[in-house]
Amino acid sequence: MFIQTESTPNPATLKFLPGRDVMAAGTVNFPNADAAGRSPLAKRLFAIDGVVGVFFGADFVTVTKDESGWDGLKPAILGAIVEFFASGEPVLADAAPAAAEAKAEGPDSEIVEQIKELLETRVRPAVAQDGGDIVFHDFEDGVVYLHMQGSCAGCPSSTATLKSGIENMLRHYIPEVTEVRAV
Repeated sequence: MFIQTESTPNPATLKFLPGRDVMAAGTVNFPNADAAGRSPLAKRLFAIDGVVGVFFGADFVTVTKDESGWDGLKPAILGAIVEFFASGEPVLADAAPAAAEAKAEGPDSEIVEQIKELLETRVRPAVAQDGGDIVFHDFEDGVVYLHMQGSCAGCPSSTATLKSGIENMLRHYIPEVTEVRAV
């Protein structure tokens, strides 16, 4: 198995492309080792000293490190991913649905549907290229609340992405949107 790696805008994360599907649908974020209980792959990655976050996309794994250098971590991560896929274990031990939205209470308003559509078609594919995801959380009083995952979480350029990119786009298409904030 040959695994490609790609750098991301976040210097603390690397994107690993195993050349096969990782998630059949959706994404899943493991912000710490305690959250990795349902994923044998995430558990293996968190067992590597220096790994502090794991994120699975459709065909990639994004790993976030502590202040350790990538020189020692990268080979260990590559080895863990290769061993995992050779084992034939499932990526997730249960069939719980992947997180698509953080908040879902009642039917969505027309504005929320428009926001979600723009996020799904224009924003999420772009941030997936960088090894992350942005998930709708809420819309209240003109403010869109988004949850940043994978390489987007803690990225030095995430504020610029939110304000200059996503906020401007949403305000252009949906006049009711006045601001975008990370949660």
